[in-house]
Amino acid sequence: MKKIGLCFMTGVCFLFSAVAAPACTGIAFSTQDGTHMQARTIEWGGYDLNSKLIILPRGEKNISLTQGGKNGLVWENKYGAVGISVVQDGFIGEGVNEKGLAAGVFYFSGYGSLSPYNAKKAKKSVGDMELVRWMLTSFSTVDEVIKGLKKIEIVPIYPPERGQSAPTGHWRIADASGRSIVLEIENNGQRHIYENTVGVLTNSPSFPWQMTHLNSYVHLLPGPVPAATFGTTKLKAFGMGAGMVGLPGDITPPSRFVRAFFYIQTAPTAPDGHSGMLQAFHILNNFDLPIGIEFAPGQKTSGLPSATQWTTVTDMTQPAFYYRTMYNSQIRKIDLSKINFSEVIYQAVPLDLNPEEIQEISF
Repeated sequence: MKKIGLCFMTGVCFLFSAVAAPACTGIAFSTQDGTHMQARTIEWGGYDLNSKLIILPRGEKNISLTQGGKNGLVWENKYGAVGISVVQDGFIGEGVNEKGLAAGVFYFSGYGSLSPYNAKKAKKSVGDMELVRWMLTSFSTVDEVIKGLKKIEIVPIYPPERGQSAPTGHWRIADASGRSIVLEIENNGQRHIYENTVGVLTNSPSFPWQMTHLNSYVHLLPGPVPAATFGTTKLKAFGMGAGMVGLPGDITPPSRFVRAFFYIQTAPTAPDGHSGMLQAFHILNNFDLPIGIEFAPGQKTSGLPSATQWTTVTDMTQPAFYYRTMYNSQIRKIDLSKINFSEVIYQAVPLDLNPEEIQEISF
């Protein structure tokens, strides 16, 4: 057990301590027919995250891992769920359950700070990287999650180094009603829950700071800018979209937050879930990170084709989970209504069963 825990902690520690930091961009929206959806990317250019498609059946027993080993909270899956893991199969980065509750973890560098692990509270402790799995398999609504969070300790799964807080994430949680919240934990365990009415989440700084920062871009408008005359000089825009001149285009979390906000606010409302799914993937195309941009000049990069390792879209109204990967741009769908979670077994399968096939068209 100690050996398993050591491998577990080493992998995550390396993930968070490497030079290229994980970056994520999340959006949420509704369609004309009342379908509530959310979508996100995950970026990490250091190495392959070994992500897998995870099927979680009802009735499965779980024991959370803590710094003391596999000795944390014990719970049994009330609901079946589907998600994608990161680094370890038990770490669900994004997923949805059969009731339409969706959750995901986003890296919260320099701001996330959990309560130190207390061995006396081990039996009510959930490791931060297992929190998404606990929520998806235990609850059906945001309200239930909020009540449940009061009964557990959320702890880092490995000790901090050099007196610093262990790196962790913040969490986006939404349900079939469309309600979405952000959970952030700072200052050694101080919890904050924010209603996410803008439908966007990235990384650091905190969610309230990101909301305040949006005010810096109040001047941005969709569409063209009319010509204007100043004295005897007539000025006109070079082309379409001039109203958005000044929209930040870099890859920092604040800039991605602003850009994602304006993209979803100006996008036409899709008529239905299928159209919304396609629209979400197109919007998130703007956040794909080419490999290398996260690395300093002269620093060796990995052999990955993209820093954006996978992108997901979740339909929470009629629960379905869509994804594509850096190796295969084909959209794949898991319809949760077609899974019998009472009979299906736990599964952890590769996201890409076959490499992307490029069809050659001859004339």
